[in-house]
Amino acid sequence: MSKVIANMSMSLDGFIADPGDGIDQLFGWMGNGEVEVPTAVEWATFRMSPASAEYMRSAMAGVGALIAGRHLFDITQGWGGRHPLGVPVVVVTHEPPADWPHTETFTFVSGVEEAVRVASDLAGDKDVVVASAKIAQQVLDAGLLDAINVDQVPVLLGEGVRWFENLGKAPVHLSDPTVIEGNGVTHLAYEVRRG
Repeated sequence: MSKVIANMSMSLDGFIADPGDGIDQLFGWMGNGEVEVPTAVEWATFRMSPASAEYMRSAMAGVGALIAGRHLFDITQGWGGRHPLGVPVVVVTHEPPADWPHTETFTFVSGVEEAVRVASDLAGDKDVVVASAKIAQQVLDAGLLDAINVDQVPVLLGEGVRWFENLGKAPVHLSDPTVIEGNGVTHLAYEVRRG
């Protein structure tokens, strides 16, 4: 059965980006190993430790659609029209871009409930990944998030963008984690407990 999963790389002190939205300190693990992990786009091939490569290959194979917010879409410039996962992207925004040419792979919606519904339809029996901090918070608050996957990086940023800073419905209880140790990262997977 497909799941809605929030996934981010995060510093040990809880930041998913520095104050300027920089992520360089958090994604070194994607290039610090000897195992090549290609993606759907030529410009994004990873080189990871064997454990991280196995984790990433499995995760990528299970994703059928991605949900992002407009801020992430703008920062990445829409990934040049094709996300590295090679899956449809649903962008939550109140102002869709007027001249975006890649409508075959990008859908723009105005709310998280609609985003989850549309992304789930596009994903079929595969998972939907939420790759945006504010949108992940809203999906969790709406009771639509099934799991949280954290790529925990051994760095303390001290300040920046927090992942779940403004939860409307806390506390949220999670399962015990599944743990995979890579080079420069610990992959943690939690199920969201409901009720």
